[in-house]
Amino acid sequence: MPDQVKSPVDQSVTLAGVRMKNPVVVASGTFGFGREYGEFYNLEELGGICCKGLTPARREGNPPPRIAETPMGILNSVGLQNPGVDAFIAQELPELKKHDLAIIANISGNTPEEYGEMCEKLSQAGVDMIEVNISCPNVKAGGLAYGTRPELAAEVTQIAKRHATVPVMVKLSPNVTDITEIARAVEGAGADALSLINTLRGMRIDINTRRPVLHMNTGGLSGPAVLPVAVRMVWEVANAVSIPILGMGGVAKGEDAAQLMMAGACAVAVGTACFADPYAPLKVRDELAEIACRLGHERVSDLTGTVQPWGN
Repeated sequence: MPDQVKSPVDQSVTLAGVRMKNPVVVASGTFGFGREYGEFYNLEELGGICCKGLTPARREGNPPPRIAETPMGILNSVGLQNPGVDAFIAQELPELKKHDLAIIANISGNTPEEYGEMCEKLSQAGVDMIEVNISCPNVKAGGLAYGTRPELAAEVTQIAKRHATVPVMVKLSPNVTDITEIARAVEGAGADALSLINTLRGMRIDINTRRPVLHMNTGGLSGPAVLPVAVRMVWEVANAVSIPILGMGGVAKGEDAAQLMMAGACAVAVGTACFADPYAPLKVRDELAEIACRLGHERVSDLTGTVQPWGN
């Protein structure tokens, strides 16, 4: 990776009151807790890190095979493998806090109470923001995902806000009929920011064995194939709410990030691209700055919400 070229453009952004040196963070579940990628470059080159999803107790995840390639992306059903929130606080967070970057803890729970307990622990431990994954099943609602019903999404948001002392960002699922309905419900419940999109549900079948390629049959689709969906949903949500958005879904280069910002995102996350190129987030950062400069902006943040839709 070549040395970063000093850009005349101010790359700093603010997301729900959290100031970052640049608008590029790494998406939850694609970067672990940063240790492995830290062997390639200083993590302080990033604006922030959305840590691997945490649950109240350790989880081993789903049985393999749990990752499969698809055209322009991957399917995954890893199953939230993680050491548990307490182990993260004790073993991973101290190392992350040595770096000057925004630390965003991602959490998943099966009951609103589990979300509340994790928010309290992580706030006290000193993370900068909590990303609430509402694509999880609500055991009290027969396994229905929180993110598919406005009232369920609002309930878990309210609990999270009640127990958190840092900004709460809710991660929206694209697997809904109208994502703006969920976004409005979450905003009304007090969310400080939104992140979108999470993965799209997908499936592949091995025609020789007639079995799905993933042990859990279906999985989450991510990668370049989902970028147009992400851009559309960020644009729709940005026009429906007034809280800031972290845009993600298929970002592999600066132009991808610029599209999400023009659609309304204040910052962007790079995820699946990291698997193919660990330096992808830094390349996105530099290319984004070049685009902002070429378009005559003094700040990268000036790109946000500048799309000019065609009239109907």
